[in-house]
Amino acid sequence: MRHVTLKTDEIETLEQDKKSSHNTIRKRSHCLLLSDQGRMITDMATIFNVDRRTIERWFDKWKKEGMNSLPISTGRGVKTRLKGLEEVLSLSN
Repeated sequence: MRHVTLKTDEIETLEQDKKSSHNTIRKRSHCLLLSDQGRMITDMATIFNVDRRTIERWFDKWKKEGMNSLPISTGRGVKTRLKGLEEVLSLSN
């Protein structure tokens, strides 16, 4: 069984992050805390409605990056629209 062992200061920080306005940070923080309490990966995959491998990737990223692993990577998500710049773009063509 694979799990993450957390230090006291990490537990305190993750407890605060569970109250974050960002859903991704909340989920990952909660998952790490559950792992520290001895929950199995398959249980957490069911709780968070993700694949077992996703939980393992969260653990790998935590081991590598620590607290910086909680937010989603840059470049992900909805891209900025160029509304209002159509004229400028068409002039450059």
